Amino acid sequence: MRGSEAGCGLSWRKERGPVAMAALGIAMGGGSWFSALVLGVTLLKCLLIPTYHSTDFEVHRNWLAITHSLPISQWYYEATSEWTLDYPPFFAWFEYALSHVARYFDQEMLNVHNLNYASSKTLLFQRFSVILTDALFVYAVHECCKCIDAKKAGKEVTEKPKFILSVLLLWNFGLLIVDHIHFQYNGFLFGLMLLSIARLFQKRHMEGAFLFAVLLHFKHIYLYVAPAYGIYLLRSYCFTANKPDGSILWNSFSVVRFISLGLIVFLVSALSLGPFLALNQLSQVFSRLFPFKRGLCHAYWAPNFWALYNALDKVLSVIGLKLKLLDPNKIPKASMTSGLVQQFQHTVLPSVTPLATLICTLVAILPSIFCLWFKPQGSRGFLRCLILCALSSFMFGWHVHEKAILLAVLPMSLLSVEKAGDASIFLILTTTGHYSLFPLLFTAPELPIKILLMLLFTIYSISSLKILFRKEKPLFNWMETFYLLGLGPLEVFCEFVFPFTSWKLKYSFIPLLLTSVYCAVGITYAWFKLYVSVLTDPPVSKTKKQ
Repeated sequence: MRGSEAGCGLSWRKERGPVAMAALGIAMGGGSWFSALVLGVTLLKCLLIPTYHSTDFEVHRNWLAITHSLPISQWYYEATSEWTLDYPPFFAWFEYALSHVARYFDQEMLNVHNLNYASSKTLLFQRFSVILTDALFVYAVHECCKCIDAKKAGKEVTEKPKFILSVLLLWNFGLLIVDHIHFQYNGFLFGLMLLSIARLFQKRHMEGAFLFAVLLHFKHIYLYVAPAYGIYLLRSYCFTANKPDGSILWNSFSVVRFISLGLIVFLVSALSLGPFLALNQLSQVFSRLFPFKRGLCHAYWAPNFWALYNALDKVLSVIGLKLKLLDPNKIPKASMTSGLVQQFQHTVLPSVTPLATLICTLVAILPSIFCLWFKPQGSRGFLRCLILCALSSFMFGWHVHEKAILLAVLPMSLLSVEKAGDASIFLILTTTGHYSLFPLLFTAPELPIKILLMLLFTIYSISSLKILFRKEKPLFNWMETFYLLGLGPLEVFCEFVFPFTSWKLKYSFIPLLLTSVYCAVGITYAWFKLYVSVLTDPPVSKTKKQ
C-alpha cells in the first residue's frame, strides 16, 4: 500500500510540472503578471486534488467506461449505473478521447460494472484531466483581456482593468470549487464560451458562431444564451449597415452571410448528431438531454424565482395548518425540502409545469432580445443580452442547477471592469451566487477552504473595483451593503449554530432553505438592476459596416 501511495505521489509531482508549464506557455503573450496568475491558480488547483469530490466524480468515471467499452449504439441506452450519459455527443467523444489516456493510469476505471470505483490513480487522472483542459480557459481569458477598454488603466499593474479581469476570471471562486473540489469540467466549456464572445468583440463573427455551435454540442445548458447569439449575429453580421438613427437598413441584408452562418450550424450539428440519426437514436439522445420527468427544482433549490415560490408555498402551508384551514391528510407527501428531485405537487400555490417555466423564461428573455434588435449597443449590448438570457433562464427555468449561476457570473466579469454600474451589479450577483454554492461542499474538512477562498475572492473583487472606480459614486448603497453583510450571520447560523439546535433532526432542510431563499433575493435584485440598465441605456448609432 505504501509503495502504491508513493507511486501516486511521484506521478503527481511528474504531472504538476507540465501542467503549470503548459498554462504558463499559453499565457506568455499577456505579460509576466498574467503568467504569474496562471501559475499561481494552477498550483492551487493541484493542492485541491485530495479534497472531497461529489457524485459527479463517479458520473464522469462512468461516462469514461461507457464510451470506452461500449459501441456508440449503446452509449445513450446504457443504464447499469444511475448516472447515465446525458450530455450531447461532443462531450461523449471528449470522454472517449480521455478514456484512451485513462487506461494507462488504471484500466479498472473503464469497467462499466465497477460502480463507485475511485482508486488513487483514478483520482489523479480525473483531477489532472480537469486541470489540463483548463488551458483553453486560460487562452480564452487572455483573448478577452484584449477586448477590454483600457482608458481607466492606472499607473500600477494591479490597477489595470486587464489585470483585475484576469484575476476575476482565472481565480473565480465558483469555478474553482465546482471544478476542482466538487468536480466537473466547466473550465474548458466556459473557455469555449468566452473565446466565442472575444471573437465577436473582435468582429470575427464566423469564428464566434462556430465556437458557440461546438459548445452547444458539448453541453446543452448553453442553449440558455443561444437567443442572444442568434439575434446579435443576424442583426450585426447578416445586416451590414444601420441608418443614421441606429435603426436597421433592410436592404443591407447579406444572403451569403446568412447562408454561411446556417451552414456552420448545420455542419456542426450534422457532425455531432449524424451518427445517432443514422442509428435512428435521435429521440433517445434527446430524451436523455431533456429529462422533463425530473422535478421543478434540483435536490438543492437553485436560488431563483422558484425558490421564493416554493418557500412561500411552504410558509402558507404551515400557516394553513396552524389556522386549521388545510386538511393535513390532503397535503402531498412529497416534500419540497426532502431532497428528492421527482415531480410533486405544491400545497397551496398552483403547481408549476415545464410549459409554465418555458413561458416564464421566454417572457423574461424577450425584452433583452428586443433591445438587442431595436436598440443596438454594439458588442457590449450583446454581452448584456447574453447575461440577461442566462439569468432569466436561471431565474425561471425547469430543474435548474445551482451551478448554472456561473453562466452569468463569468461573462459579467467582462462588464464589471468598464462601468461602475456594471461593477456594482457584478459584485452583488457574484457574492450571492458564489455563496449559494456553499451547500455543494458540505463536508467538515472543506469548510475552512470554502470560507477562506470566498473571503479572499470577495474582498479582492470589491477592493479592486472600488479602486478602479474611485472617482465615481460608491458601488453600493446602504441597503445593498446591509444585504451583503447579512451573508455573514447567515453562514454562522447555518454552519455553527443550527447543528447544535433541537431543530436539526426534524427540520434538517432549514439551512438549505435559508441559503437558497436569501441568495435568491440578491440574484433577483441583480437581474432586475441589470435589466433596468439595459432598457434605459441609449442605443449606439452607427452607419458603417459592422
